[in-house]
Amino acid sequence: MANLKEIRTRLNSVKSTKQITSAMKMVAASKLRKAQDKILRLRPYAGKLHEILLDISARIDDSDDGTSYSRLSEPERILLIVVTSNKGLCGAFNSNVIKETLNILREKYRVQVSSGNVDLITIGKKGADYFRKSVYNIVEDHSPVFDELGFEKVSIIAEGVMDSFLKGKYDRVEFIYNQFKNAAVQILTNEQFLPVVNNTDKDESESPADYIYEPGKEEIIKELIPKTLKVQFYKNVLDSYVAEHGARMTAMHMATDNATEIIRDLTLEYNKARQASITNQILEVVSGAEALNG
Repeated sequence: MANLKEIRTRLNSVKSTKQITSAMKMVAASKLRKAQDKILRLRPYAGKLHEILLDISARIDDSDDGTSYSRLSEPERILLIVVTSNKGLCGAFNSNVIKETLNILREKYRVQVSSGNVDLITIGKKGADYFRKSVYNIVEDHSPVFDELGFEKVSIIAEGVMDSFLKGKYDRVEFIYNQFKNAAVQILTNEQFLPVVNNTDKDESESPADYIYEPGKEEIIKELIPKTLKVQFYKNVLDSYVAEHGARMTAMHMATDNATEIIRDLTLEYNKARQASITNQILEVVSGAEALNG
């Protein structure tokens, strides 16, 4: 059994850790509450825009302006956008994204990787730090975007990705990120961003939406498709940002609970050790008294 001083030192250390994790939990909960409102308001708008985009992409001809976003070809040049966080202490949030990215690189795009035709864009320091030490090529790192996350900053990144796709630099662009479900659950998502896939999942008997284009079809398509893609890009990044705070709040909650259990066990151990020490001292006094009497 450890002596009283060792137990007391460890007990004070765990109590200090509990104060830190409890404070971090409250900070994460506050940030989560604000960010969660944003994503819940954005999702219906982004979802409807995406639905319209898929309907339009299914009916326009390849000769129409703007349809190059729907260009279908063999995916020879691949761009993966890996979204992690800038900070740790959020459980398996970052490691799950990194593992999923590695699985995609090693299995889905093994041939392209061997040919040097796969590039990465990292959003988040944790992913950037990991892949910088690997053999994979990072062409851009936009980790500072989380310092003050907003649509304008993210749309600039999206424009660069869309421009690279239009110029034929990449045949496919995919996102790997954590989608927010609730504070305790994040859904690891691998989602194709470009090219836009035509909406072929609808029932053939279902009549397609009949759109009236004003001022004109070409003008609407030129404006709608880029805007929808930027909104979708922002939604994915914001989803990951909200999921990060949820993961951190959950991780700090569990750490606080674990610290509470350790404090309880250490207190019990301390009391037992203290009781044993007092008993030994009493025995020593009694033994000494009996020796004097004898």
